[in-house]
Amino acid sequence: MKKRTFLKLSSALMATPILAPLTSWAADDKLKNWAGNYQYSTDKLYKAKSIPQVQELVKKYPKLKVLGTRHCFNGIADSKDNLISLGEMDDVISLDTKVHTVTVDATMKYGQLAPYLDKKGFALHNLASLPHISIAGACATATHGSGVKNGNLSTAVAAMEIVTAKGEVRTLSRAKDGETFRAAVVHLGALGVVTKVTLDIQPTFMMRQDVYENLPLAQLQQHFEAIVSAGYSVSLFTDWQKKRINEVWIKSRIEKGKTFDAKPEFYGAKRATKNLHPIAELSAVNCTEQMGVPGPWYERLPHFRMGFTPSSGKELQSEYFVPRKNAVEAILAVEKLNAHISPHLMITELRTIDADNFWMSPCYKQPSLAIHFTWKQDWASVKKVLPMIEKELAPFKARPHWGKLFTLAPAQLQSRYEKLPEFKQLMKEYDPQGKFRNAFLDTNLFGS
Repeated sequence: MKKRTFLKLSSALMATPILAPLTSWAADDKLKNWAGNYQYSTDKLYKAKSIPQVQELVKKYPKLKVLGTRHCFNGIADSKDNLISLGEMDDVISLDTKVHTVTVDATMKYGQLAPYLDKKGFALHNLASLPHISIAGACATATHGSGVKNGNLSTAVAAMEIVTAKGEVRTLSRAKDGETFRAAVVHLGALGVVTKVTLDIQPTFMMRQDVYENLPLAQLQQHFEAIVSAGYSVSLFTDWQKKRINEVWIKSRIEKGKTFDAKPEFYGAKRATKNLHPIAELSAVNCTEQMGVPGPWYERLPHFRMGFTPSSGKELQSEYFVPRKNAVEAILAVEKLNAHISPHLMITELRTIDADNFWMSPCYKQPSLAIHFTWKQDWASVKKVLPMIEKELAPFKARPHWGKLFTLAPAQLQSRYEKLPEFKQLMKEYDPQGKFRNAFLDTNLFGS
């Protein structure tokens, strides 16, 4: 969002009655997502400062959706009727140092929570590349970081509080609710309004980040597992040109007797001599510190610093998950399309994520490789390339990221989620009248 728009929206939030729509700013600045590529279908945006106010809004309107930090590139959070914001409900509620959990308001951002935890001597197991995203939104869409032994951000969820379509408050926990909990954590906004999340935490730790340039693609073919296992979290960036990986980002925990040995060469790649941005043409000033400089976990796990515009700002994003056992085959399949991809691409990031047991997670029951595309903001061109990529990845039954752009036919998408029929049944239980359904869910979960 542009600074001018943000200031207008902030002023409107402060000046508007609690349950009145925030429409005064919309005359010249329509409500859009973070990247500006998606315009929401209504200007009826309501705010809630408390759970009773959430309940009141849910009971009042027959159709509504929750709008968070707006980092999705598609209509998963859109509504043509009513939108609700919980943006002011972003506090830490409790820290349990004995069982190692923290409970927070669901719209708290990771970039807000992380420094608080670190000061208390704790950490999260992982972070996404952007610390700007909300905890509830990230978990609802199975957003992730990287690491062969690291599950996505949802795997840290120990409990969640949700307001259902009837306005009832329910609490679900890993310890007590079994399959219902595993169904609800990655919920796609289809079950209700999540108001609180309890996350697993661990003792704080220090990290370093080392970057290597120009890894030959042939080396990745031969040594994929060794390369992606070289650090606690490893990201590979490529423009699909010159049969190489442009940059390898290795994030390592600094532990007594064990740390990353930053040699001048890494499988044919050369160690960088300065901080780099994943997109070579852009300045690294917005990026987290590299060059092996030690720092807190939350200042190394993300690629981008909280106080700056992440990534490039004006962009489109797509991402596909394939089984890690097929990672090299999938990478080579996409590489064949380089002449079609490269003209429209800013950068691709390759990351590994461990398996989980959440019904609607792209990593359900499979350790995965995520192939992420940051595109130039030219949807007409990108829309032509995505079907080509999806066709090449079809043998691996690739699952797209729920919050990013894809063109996969609904029937194909549905066939890749074995628990989808049961998830639909849970939707009927929590939301019998379809209060939280929208065009995105109707098309992708129910369409043919």
